[in-house]
Amino acid sequence: MSLFGDGLDAAVQKAFTRRAPKNAGPQMRYLVKQLGGTKQVAQLLRISQRTVERYVKDQIKKPRPDLAARLEREVKKRWQPQIRAKARQKAATTGGIVVDTRARLGYTAPIGSTDQDRIRHLTVALPPHYAARLFDAQEAGATEQQLKEIAAEALKEVYFQDGGRRAGSLEEVRFTDIEHLEFDL
Repeated sequence: MSLFGDGLDAAVQKAFTRRAPKNAGPQMRYLVKQLGGTKQVAQLLRISQRTVERYVKDQIKKPRPDLAARLEREVKKRWQPQIRAKARQKAATTGGIVVDTRARLGYTAPIGSTDQDRIRHLTVALPPHYAARLFDAQEAGATEQQLKEIAAEALKEVYFQDGGRRAGSLEEVRFTDIEHLEFDL
């Protein structure tokens, strides 16, 4: 499970105008329609094609927990792609993104001015160019560590340096021991 990737996805999902299907039958029918057949859905979910057909016809109603989680994840990944794209575009151009985190944050600076790492609870609005970098990196398949570095750089500029008004000699921000992380558009 990716804390940053899942957090960005959850922020975009808040923009949905309709709820994704909740039950296995409608979810399976949606995936069959999106992917163009039961064979592709079966390969995606790692189940038999016959099992997919039985869910589509409502012969099976309750999937086992691991299949239910995969099914929900795949449906949400494909649900309302145009609204998802508009929300990302708005955050990347005008709106920015809000980060709410409780984590161990500290920084590296010249000798004698270093703050010790400490648990901080921050809610910081990041400018649109950082939202664009986060979404672009996520779409390019960035690792969790790369997304964390982008977020740390954003917090360095916005929170610690206050847009260049203070802490000009700050070198690096450490963003570790994340207890809570949530993004909002």
